[in-house]
Amino acid sequence: MVDLILAGDNEAFRVLIEQYSNYIFQAAYGVLRHVKDAEDVAQEAFVQIFLSLPRYQRKGLRSWMTRIAVNKAIDYKRKQARRKEQSMDEDANAPPLIIHDQHADTELQVLRKERKSMLERNINKLPDNYREVIIAYYMEEKTYQQIADEQGAELKTIASKLYRAKQWMKQHWKEDDYV
Repeated sequence: MVDLILAGDNEAFRVLIEQYSNYIFQAAYGVLRHVKDAEDVAQEAFVQIFLSLPRYQRKGLRSWMTRIAVNKAIDYKRKQARRKEQSMDEDANAPPLIIHDQHADTELQVLRKERKSMLERNINKLPDNYREVIIAYYMEEKTYQQIADEQGAELKTIASKLYRAKQWMKQHWKEDDYV
């Protein structure tokens, strides 16, 4: 299929998109946790895949495309964080327009604290080898490569550990425990 796409067969690329669109969306959604943003990032990922295909080294197409999608999602998330910081900086210079409801803020903080506490308890229940990769990937926002380098492991090993950790959580946790 890659050879057909490189030869200019647009139909082959359409088939590739159809075949992997859900998978690429799920990879982006795993990072962003927002449907619309994940859809946008998945589209950007396919554009990047198309542009990068001439440099593809024919080793694990699905993994290669996933890495592109995850990197696009991480970049998107960082961009959103920068925008939020800039917006907050601009808002700090503007006169206050809304009177803050301290009670609502306090309630929100308590809910967040409870949620964080429950999540930490559940993460501590994970088997050690799963806990390490979950914390590194989701909490510390490290890439597969960074985790692999730190643990002296292969990328595929890290991907497998993350996959098995997610499966373990699905089997042992209620949805409310990690959403």
